[in-house]
This record gives sequence, structure tokens and C-alpha cells, in this order.
Amino acid sequence: MSSLPSFVPEPARRMVVVGGCGGIGRALVSAARALSIEVKVMDTARAIDATPAQPGVDQIACDVSQEDQVQAAFDAIGATWGRIDALVNLAGYTGERIPVAEMPTREWDDIVNTDLRGMFLVARASAPWLRASAQQGMAPAVVLVSSTFGVMVPLVGYAPYATSKAGVINLVRALATEWAPAIRVNGLAPGVIETPFLQGGTGRAQKKSGLDVKHFLGGVPLQRLGQPEDIAAPLLYLLSPAASYLTGQTLHVNGGSHMA
Repeated sequence: MSSLPSFVPEPARRMVVVGGCGGIGRALVSAARALSIEVKVMDTARAIDATPAQPGVDQIACDVSQEDQVQAAFDAIGATWGRIDALVNLAGYTGERIPVAEMPTREWDDIVNTDLRGMFLVARASAPWLRASAQQGMAPAVVLVSSTFGVMVPLVGYAPYATSKAGVINLVRALATEWAPAIRVNGLAPGVIETPFLQGGTGRAQKKSGLDVKHFLGGVPLQRLGQPEDIAAPLLYLLSPAASYLTGQTLHVNGGSHMA
């Protein structure tokens, strides 16, 4: 079986990590750089100030809910690199746990505009540079990060977040159809991962997650919370040559708390 393709992206690939200053993003960036992959990180200015990327990694301040900022960021990346070989979009957050009947419209819109509309804006702005990669024979690949909450909602107060993440799963399917065969698009849905996201998100005001960890772990066959590295590794796989026949899929990585 010596002819098996690589299970990680090949060196010298050009990767953009949106939300790269968060816990999963930092683990992914660190692993990618160890593989000699060029990386640019996009995140909010507040997140970059709170937890800047590792030295030597180019950082671009961008709020993915703002169309002009997203377009400007990818225009700048395209002008520098001329192509994007790998794109991972981790951007997303959730607010305080508020039931739908009590949800302020502004709160709903802010979460949906970041977690779902932001995925669309990033996909549209990155498309020319992913196509440029395909034209250069680089086999570009994209991963949009959803959540277990996109397929199940076990707790009260997560309606806008869960609704957005369900939309991300179908956006993956739509993009995989539209961009085939040149560009592969897959999703990854983490379960509960031990990162600052549990308190709102990197660079955001802290919130109470309301998560009873002991009770939650009773429904996780692997009996632990996920760690950022548990997500970084399958992200790299989905971007790799070994995954060349995978597109339109969402991989659930949750310790068995949801079995798709």
C-alpha cells in the first residue's frame, strides 16, 4: 500500500484559516505550519488583539458579517498570493442562552449574520482565488465548520446558533455541487470542544455556557470533552489528497455524542 496518498495537505500549499485566533484555529495553524504549509489568518480585530496568531503568520482583521471587510480581505490575499489552495472557515459564536419567545431581533440577526451569512460572504469572496488554484493544478479544497447543534439541539437557548449551523451543512452541499469538479467542499461538525468558545468566543464578551460538564459527559461514549487537536487533525485530512473523492459531506467529530 505504498501508493496511498498523503493524509495531510502537501507542503507549500496556501491556506486561509478564517477564525484562526480561536482554540481550534490556533491548533490548525500550528499543525499546518509544522507541515510547511503557508497560512494566512483572518479574524476580528478584537480576537487578534486578545490572542494573536503565532509569530510569522500573516493576520488580517475582518468581521465576516461585514461584506466590505470580507471582500477587502480576500482582495488583499489574492493580490499577494494569486491563489488559495485550502480554506477553512471556523468563524462563529453564540450569545447568552435566550429562548426564542424572548429573543431580541438584534441578537438573532447578529448571530445568524456571523455564523451563516458570514460563511456565504467568505465563500463568494474566496471563489476566484480557489478557481485560480484549480487552474494551476493544485486541487483546492474547502472546509466549513458547522456544529453538532446543526443536527440536534439538546439545550434551550441556542436557536439562532443551531439554525445557522444547520444552514452551514446545506451550504456545504450547495457549494460542493456548484464548484465541482474543480473544488472540493466539505464540512466538519465538532461536538463540545474545550476552547474559549464555551464562554462566548475568542475576543468576545464572556457569557455563561450553562453546560453541566459532568451531566453532558454521561452522553459522550468517549467520556471526555474534545480538544482543539481532535478537530485540527480531521480538518487537515479533509484538505488532503487522501480525501480527493470526498465532497459535499459533513464529518461529525464529537466523541460519539451524536452518531450520524
